[in-house]
Amino acid sequence: MGNTKRRKPQPRRRMRPAIVAVTVLLAGLVAGLFMVLRDDLPDAQDILTSSPSGAAGRLTVTYPLDGTLFPPEIVAPTFVWDDRSAGVDRWFVVTQFGDGEPPFMFSASERRWRPSEQDWAQIKRRSLEKDATVVVAGVDSRDPAKILSSARVRIQTSTDEVGDSIFYREVPLPFLSAVRDPSRIRWRFGSIDSEAAPPIVLQDLPVCGNCHSFSANGRVLGLDVDYGNDKGAYAILPVAKEMRLDDSKIITWADYKRDDGELTFGLLSQVSPNGRYVVSTLKDRSVFVATPEITFSQLFFPIKGVLVTYDRETKSFQPLRGADDPEFVQSNPTWSPDGKRLIFAKAKVYQAERISQIQSILLSEKEVPEFVSEKRPFRYDLHTIPFNDGQGGTPEPLPGASGNGMSNYFPKYSPDGKWVVFCKARSYMLLQPDSELYIMPAQGGEPRRLRANTPRMNSWHSWSSNSRWLVFSSKWNTPYTQLFLTHIDENGEDSPPVLLERFTATDRAANIPEFVRLAPDEITHVREEFLDAYSFLRAGEANERTGDHAGAERAFRRGLKVEPSNPDLLNALGWTLFQQARTAEAIEQFEQALRANPKHAKANNNLALALIDRGDPARAVEAYRASLAVEPKAEIYSDLGFVLQQLGRKDEAIDSYRKAIDLDPECGPAHFNLAVALLGEDKFEEAALHYEKAIAASPSAEAHNGLGFVLDKLGKNVEAIAQFRRAIEVDPAYVPAYNNLGEVYVKEGKLDDAVSAYRDSLKQRPSAAIRTDLATALWKQGKTQDAIRELQDALKVDPGNARARHKLEAMRGAQMAAGKAGVE
Repeated sequence: MGNTKRRKPQPRRRMRPAIVAVTVLLAGLVAGLFMVLRDDLPDAQDILTSSPSGAAGRLTVTYPLDGTLFPPEIVAPTFVWDDRSAGVDRWFVVTQFGDGEPPFMFSASERRWRPSEQDWAQIKRRSLEKDATVVVAGVDSRDPAKILSSARVRIQTSTDEVGDSIFYREVPLPFLSAVRDPSRIRWRFGSIDSEAAPPIVLQDLPVCGNCHSFSANGRVLGLDVDYGNDKGAYAILPVAKEMRLDDSKIITWADYKRDDGELTFGLLSQVSPNGRYVVSTLKDRSVFVATPEITFSQLFFPIKGVLVTYDRETKSFQPLRGADDPEFVQSNPTWSPDGKRLIFAKAKVYQAERISQIQSILLSEKEVPEFVSEKRPFRYDLHTIPFNDGQGGTPEPLPGASGNGMSNYFPKYSPDGKWVVFCKARSYMLLQPDSELYIMPAQGGEPRRLRANTPRMNSWHSWSSNSRWLVFSSKWNTPYTQLFLTHIDENGEDSPPVLLERFTATDRAANIPEFVRLAPDEITHVREEFLDAYSFLRAGEANERTGDHAGAERAFRRGLKVEPSNPDLLNALGWTLFQQARTAEAIEQFEQALRANPKHAKANNNLALALIDRGDPARAVEAYRASLAVEPKAEIYSDLGFVLQQLGRKDEAIDSYRKAIDLDPECGPAHFNLAVALLGEDKFEEAALHYEKAIAASPSAEAHNGLGFVLDKLGKNVEAIAQFRRAIEVDPAYVPAYNNLGEVYVKEGKLDDAVSAYRDSLKQRPSAAIRTDLATALWKQGKTQDAIRELQDALKVDPGNARARHKLEAMRGAQMAAGKAGVE
């Protein structure tokens, strides 16, 4: 980055004060070398005393901030500044110390500068518990002796070491990409004294891994994993240099009250300080919305849940009494250093009639628009509760972090038990742009906003084991979350943020940092050994649901390497190939699945769809019948009937539709398809009945239009018009409804309405046939020229349209006859 060799003072044009040690950043630039050799450089003392004013002095040091306190073991930071002063193209950085020794001076050709390892060691030594003043001065390289801009900050080096290593997760953004391909999530472990990024210790999991936590001594690691078919799976590992993540290390939160039929994930789990217990939010339900936007690409917060502990010694689950009230969401628990108390976030459970009917744990944007689009607030208060060997007790609001009109969450005790740092935001939890860190006494009190807060999102914090440093996440500089440090003294006073710039990759967000009281080489690799074929199936299905067919294919093929004849994986791979229009390959996979398991109903169904796509409906019928022989399902009978109808086997088709309805009287597709078949046999009354049932099961433009068509056949024009209009309301782009509406209006003599309907149809899709119908309506209105123009336009679109040509000839003939009659 720079040249650390000292150079002797060069002869000056005018007298200069004391000798100055100067390091010049050459940066490989000829201009920089030329400048170094000049003898009219500014003097360090001139820079230290400079104070440009007015428009010329627009320089601001953006990092580090004034008053920043650095850990003694941290690697050199990058000093960054913004300079809008006219004519400035080079800068000098001068660092002055309080030890009476000469300052350092460096040169930079960019608006940033990073000291060499040796220079930074000197700066830290000379600023230990003492202010060092760093002045950045801007000059024009053509006249470098004249200082055009300057700014200064004070920095110090603490005597308090961080001491601990940091374990954290890196996630690709937007978060939706991690959902599609969880294998891109990775975990790093390392210390702040390394020039290199912390080593990756866990990666390439095809299933989602989320929150992690450690015991106080760093010897027990807990990690959320999506294992098998269980979203509630949780891994608990004894920490070692090489760790094996296998079946024996995994529990499932779903084992708690499994018989009640209520699903659970296990949310924001925390290992106890002694490593014996884990506490988690169970029977949970959360708002979860992932968006394509990068900076804040998910909205996630729990609206339901109780706290439950797992005892590793007895291998048993137990609700934490006092934090298991089903009327409240109790989440985000954290242990006191002695393990005798917990703090957790609490709010009234959010209840709505439609939500109570939903089985999913995660609620999507469509299911909770009140939070996503309407921004309805949801806020938490912090409560404390005794652990009492798992028996719990009476929860009490934590003074200063409850009842304040804000959402309070992510509390963390300092290891010495003196302080609690927590987050406050206007609403919700996780990834809130306005989230800020506050500190207060552990027993509660007046919270103080941390000086270290950045302007955008401050969260995911952890204390060092000596209670002197806090690591936290922020989006201050970039959409990709970075990690920062702040020093907290014995009075709870903190310092400006220190960026861990080596901890953030350019394509990942760094989050969930946790200080671990271990050397950086005490965890080198976490090897997964629990993944089976079904794990890859789950991972691929998650990708499939988000439309990431390529990611799904990768996961399914990895699973087939584990178990080449797994029929579920073969079927799933076939389906994702079919979605990519690779029909021949898809058929091959479905056939392999059926060789492995001839009674695999889904593979038969999917094979039928692929055969239809390839133009082989006869074999599709055989596949559907094979599926129904194993698993009779209404929708499959309906699909079979549709294919039979396409083959002209109408009686068999109608029989298949009736079997579907016998199995499920509310099967909308079967009612719709049966109505179409009955319509073809002029059984209008019965067809109308089934269209009505199809609409009741699943309203669609097609069903409303079909019912309107039947009602028109039955002479019920008013009712028909209502159905066509309803079809258009359901789907304003559904052209057949406009056309049918126009036709009925003509019959009713409502020519203005007919013309309007035909014109609306043409806005959706140009059609020579509809222009001909429009021309007919216009002719009946007496608008001959308009009618002729429409027919001419119809013939431009379709020159061979005989109906339009005959109409045009007839209209012109009538027009000529009318003209003759007028002359005579």
